Amino acid sequence: MSDTATLGNGDGGNGDAGGDGDGGGIDGNGPTIGSLLGRQQLPPWFWRAVLAVGFSVLVFIGVRSTIERLTSLLGTLLIALFLSFAIEPAVNHLAARGWRRGRATIACFVLLFGVGGVFVAVMVSLVVTQVADLVDKAPTYITDATRWVNDTFGTEITSTELNTAVRDYQDDITAVATDVGGRVVSLTGSLLGIVFRAFTVALFSYYMISQGPQMRRGVCSLLPPRRQQMVLRLWELAIEKTGGWVYSRLLLAGIAAVSSWVVFSIVGVPSPLALALWLGLVSQFIPVVGTYLGGALPAFVALLDNPIAAVWVLAWILAYQQIENYLLSPRITGQTMNLHPAVAFGSALAGAALFGPMGAVLALPGAAVIQAFITTYLDRHDVIDSDLTKVHQSEPERSSTSLRTALRRLGRDEPAEDAQG
Repeated sequence: MSDTATLGNGDGGNGDAGGDGDGGGIDGNGPTIGSLLGRQQLPPWFWRAVLAVGFSVLVFIGVRSTIERLTSLLGTLLIALFLSFAIEPAVNHLAARGWRRGRATIACFVLLFGVGGVFVAVMVSLVVTQVADLVDKAPTYITDATRWVNDTFGTEITSTELNTAVRDYQDDITAVATDVGGRVVSLTGSLLGIVFRAFTVALFSYYMISQGPQMRRGVCSLLPPRRQQMVLRLWELAIEKTGGWVYSRLLLAGIAAVSSWVVFSIVGVPSPLALALWLGLVSQFIPVVGTYLGGALPAFVALLDNPIAAVWVLAWILAYQQIENYLLSPRITGQTMNLHPAVAFGSALAGAALFGPMGAVLALPGAAVIQAFITTYLDRHDVIDSDLTKVHQSEPERSSTSLRTALRRLGRDEPAEDAQG
């Protein structure tokens, strides 16, 4: 009993070891949260901090939920903004010649959607025709391939079982088509959703273009003059780079499509116009690997029809890629958007990861705008000499660099000489 009493009234009871007694800290002098809660003496800053943290968590949850619900609308607005940047240079060109902005915008939209509708109709016709032709000629292709393998490698493979399997698959394809036909309502609903979103994008883009000056005046009225200059310059860069990129891509796509149409017609590829349009658009709107992705379909269709024609198609694709890289693209895109291939490819991958296929298309002009903005507003300095920064130049490049340096120095010295005179 005495030992228990001694322990109860010892150092722990005085709070020196954090035991009983006053319930203090290690030294028994400082108040703890437990003692403050027991006495209901929490300081005001504690309650303010708890309320601030709770309010911040609620705001974060609410904003996140709102953004998730508005993701589709935000994507639509982003596409509409990109479309307005791409079309506004043409509208400004027409407005400078006396057109009203509303009529000029409608005319550009009619041309854009008219060409897009023709392309979609041609591609749908190509897909339907080629799939039907492939299914009908599949037994013939198998027989020819089997004969070639037997003659080349000395084998004795028969195509009877393969042809039987293909006929069974033809029956399955017919059954699938019948099943798809029974789901017309679902397919129609999807098409209506696509049409509604396209109409929404066109409506937002129309107001962004036709009332562009009023919208920019409303935005700038909320900013001081210095910020207004920056916003207007950024807006101008976005319109200039996006419009230049789209028009240069369309021009290159037109050249690729027309030249490929001629080559495909001479070689004898089925549906040469549709395949040429596909090659032209895919090769220009997918960076770095677009030409090879766009040329895969014409090469495959030609291979099914005539292997020799497929070889000519591959040769044309490789030749045109070199012509475009060294002759056409530097002249057409040199003044509109000069992006390094690695930057363009990385931007497309990032855009696709964030916003899907449309994001890959939007990422390229977006990267060009960011690059132009950084180049305009950031100062560049001379680079110190180092083995890590040494660039080996050919003789023509070295002569051109020396000439530009001399002219730049001459331009810097002229004002000083004029001032002395």
